Amino acid sequence: MATIEFKNAVGRVFFDGGLTDEGDFIRKSKTYQNIAEGVDADSLYKGRDELAKLSSLPFIGAEKVETSTVDN
Repeated sequence: MATIEFKNAVGRVFFDGGLTDEGDFIRKSKTYQNIAEGVDADSLYKGRDELAKLSSLPFIGAEKVETSTVDN
């Protein structure tokens, strides 16, 4: 039977960096390592809000990216 094993997770917070001279959107991001495996959505949301307050740029989004392996 195959199993999925959690390896790690990172959190990314995205900010509005303005526009280029050509009018293209600039998205800035900050990545945070070592996000816990079982962290719930409410905790991530609260953490995201606190991190967004530290930036002078407008907050536009966040994501959690998990890496896992599938073993047999």
